[in-house]
Amino acid sequence: MRANEAKEITVGEMVVEEPGRARVFERFGIDYCCGGKIPLAEACVKRGVDIDAVLESLHKIEADASSEFEEDWSQASMTALVDHIVATHHSYLREEFPRLTKMTERVALVHGERHPELPEVRDVFAALRNELESHMHKEEQVLFPMIKQIEANAADAAGHCGTIENPIRMMEQEHDSAGDALGTLRSLTGGFAPPADACNTYHVMLDSLAKLEADLHLHIHKENNILFPRAIIAEVHVI
Repeated sequence: MRANEAKEITVGEMVVEEPGRARVFERFGIDYCCGGKIPLAEACVKRGVDIDAVLESLHKIEADASSEFEEDWSQASMTALVDHIVATHHSYLREEFPRLTKMTERVALVHGERHPELPEVRDVFAALRNELESHMHKEEQVLFPMIKQIEANAADAAGHCGTIENPIRMMEQEHDSAGDALGTLRSLTGGFAPPADACNTYHVMLDSLAKLEADLHLHIHKENNILFPRAIIAEVHVI
């Protein structure tokens, strides 16, 4: 990709075209999920990173034939993508939430006096967990069944809310909120970097939060940039 092309194609579209690019964006702290609707050049300015360095990394990973790329979900059925999101990303969050809740509470209790940001880390994570648990329930009980109905050409697929754009808009707003919470956690922890006096649990907590951030970015990307736009277009042809 040339620099002039980076001024036109959005970050989200770039990851849709080649999922392996997500690894580069994660490394540079470029938001390709909630903030994926802006061109790469603008995203680099916003993040304060050198676009030439980003493009070089993109070229390198794309030239590496041995790279393990994420499956191209833009070519899968919407039903397959929905099932993948639930089985992979929703299941991951439900497994990690109790574990990370215990760790954020313990680390705040043990290290909070020397690191006063840790109680806020605990509280921000707790709020994120509560919001995402509700969010996933709404997706699995309302939005995802509607999408499957649309793909099956069910005439009453939009009967719940009048149009699928309404629940999608709500889910995207909640994605933005989750993205803000992740940004707060990253800022509070200095990029999930452990301090010199961090114990093993402290190290594991930060590493787990970083992995959760990366997985949630990919999760939101698949919904915001692949699943939701396709569902909106497909509904037009159903109703």
